[in-house]
Amino acid sequence: MRTAGLEPAWACAREILSLLCIPIPPRPRLVKTYFSKNVYARVSPLLTQVFTIVNMNNSTEKNNSKETSQNAPVFDNDFRLNLENLIRWRRDVRRFAPDPVDDKLIDELLRLAALAPSVGNSQPWRFVKVKSKKRRTHIIEDFEACNADALAEYEGERAKLYATLKLSGMQEAPIHLAVFCDESTIDGHGIGQKTMPEMLPYSVVGALGTLWLAARAHGIGMGWVSIINPKIVTKILDVPKEWSLIAYLCLGYPEEEHIDPELQRYGWQDRIDISSFLLER
Repeated sequence: MRTAGLEPAWACAREILSLLCIPIPPRPRLVKTYFSKNVYARVSPLLTQVFTIVNMNNSTEKNNSKETSQNAPVFDNDFRLNLENLIRWRRDVRRFAPDPVDDKLIDELLRLAALAPSVGNSQPWRFVKVKSKKRRTHIIEDFEACNADALAEYEGERAKLYATLKLSGMQEAPIHLAVFCDESTIDGHGIGQKTMPEMLPYSVVGALGTLWLAARAHGIGMGWVSIINPKIVTKILDVPKEWSLIAYLCLGYPEEEHIDPELQRYGWQDRIDISSFLLER
């Protein structure tokens, strides 16, 4: 019987109930639906102690919930305007200044990213700081090979334009970060994944959005490099085989700031009005 994470008294009570062949309720607060106080007091004084502890815990949870609700922040219009500016000025950065970034700041950004929602609260994200020059060099070589293959897929003016684009800041960025999804995690116990198993990697993508905004709020630029071979990068980084690569990121102080995307600025793709993506049914 699995009792990890339960209060010792409750774990003991589960054992007793099991021995007595009495149905075990899924949560402590439901135990009273199986016994009246007098009944379980006659069965064992220990059960009386257990339910006293459970009631105290439930009372504490309610008080904590009330206190948390009372302390919830109010986001005013100034905050909403600042948030919109943060979103508008978030860019996929490929041009980095040579200034080093404090590793403690990166840790703080990852802490914020890990506050993102995830299916079943599974938290499947796994972050790898790529500090080895040798590994970085191999990954850059893989990018260059994949980028050459991508260029070969285009023709004419589109190929010429593609060749002029800067699609990676891997050479200049002081921070390289690989982000994986742990496909084997038991955290979350599979909830929300039966019909949509892709929700696990989607959860990691959600964390990346949080990381991007948190980085921009701290003046750090982030670029997502997708022109790489995931299998090769995974092998280079020597991570568990159950981990699947979601993103390879470059982070650092941006060399320049722009409110418009670089691909729009260089004529590759314009912004599309939201009305083109909105349907009603």
